[in-house]
Amino acid sequence: MTPAHRICGLLLIVALLINGSALASDLDESLDTPRTRPLSRFDHDTHNEVADLEEACALCHHLFDENGDIMVEESSDEMACRDCHDAGDKGLPKTEAAFHNRCKGCHLENQSGPITCGQCHTKKQK
Repeated sequence: MTPAHRICGLLLIVALLINGSALASDLDESLDTPRTRPLSRFDHDTHNEVADLEEACALCHHLFDENGDIMVEESSDEMACRDCHDAGDKGLPKTEAAFHNRCKGCHLENQSGPITCGQCHTKKQK
């Protein structure tokens, strides 16, 4: 990954953290309705290879220090996303909202990847 990719990724994280609260609260309200689509299918290794993110684990598997700064050299890959995102007292978006914000935001910024519900949440073929 180039330094420019790393900087863009970190800027995306900051932007999502700043704007994520409003986006997440709007999304969380809409999540109270019954789901009409299945969970998204995500091939972690293929995605990261195609997106050239093999060395950028902290973009998604992030940890923050006591000042709220991302610890770039640290990774939460051994933890469940819900351990932090659904704890309720940390002001973080819920897990589902965090996934939507992170994935869709990155795809929009890079003008590549799915951004609509049906592109990620594909119904199983019979």
